[in-house]
Amino acid sequence: MSSPTIQVFQGPQDHTLPVVVPVRPVTLHINGQDRTLDIAPWTTLLDALREYLDLTGTKKGCDRGQCGACTVLVDGKRINSCLSLAMMCEGSSIQTIEGLGTEEHLHPLQQAFMDHDAFQCGYCTPGQICSAQGLINEGHAKTEDEVRELMSGNLCRCGAYTNILTAVMEVMNANASKA
Repeated sequence: MSSPTIQVFQGPQDHTLPVVVPVRPVTLHINGQDRTLDIAPWTTLLDALREYLDLTGTKKGCDRGQCGACTVLVDGKRINSCLSLAMMCEGSSIQTIEGLGTEEHLHPLQQAFMDHDAFQCGYCTPGQICSAQGLINEGHAKTEDEVRELMSGNLCRCGAYTNILTAVMEVMNANASKA
């Protein structure tokens, strides 16, 4: 393991002392690609995605794990990326909204959200879709009430919950009929 490097950040022009920040290389497997970053040990996965990798589909809402806007998939399971340190995800497979589909070939959940108008402002949509995919991966939800309960950590300030539920149920039912 290499020794940490040091980045020095100068304070504002008020003659404060520089701040020394220890950084270390972290390799993250994101959307099928390995990406190596030199980051401080306390950098959250959310900040690594948004600030270092320009993957801004993952949203910073509350930054406290209460709204679900930052939901991504780690090894197929949904997590709040604002509560996870990036270095803790080293060796895991991370999937963000950018890795679920393309403009030419939308992921089934993306298409269902479009078809059922399951968004209004769209801010929560990436987290909602990643959470729904995690919910499907987990296989625990079978009914609308179970989906509501298991998606309750993803808030929508616009109140598109009915359409979100319809979109998720459509994809769950389509997956069940294929099995």
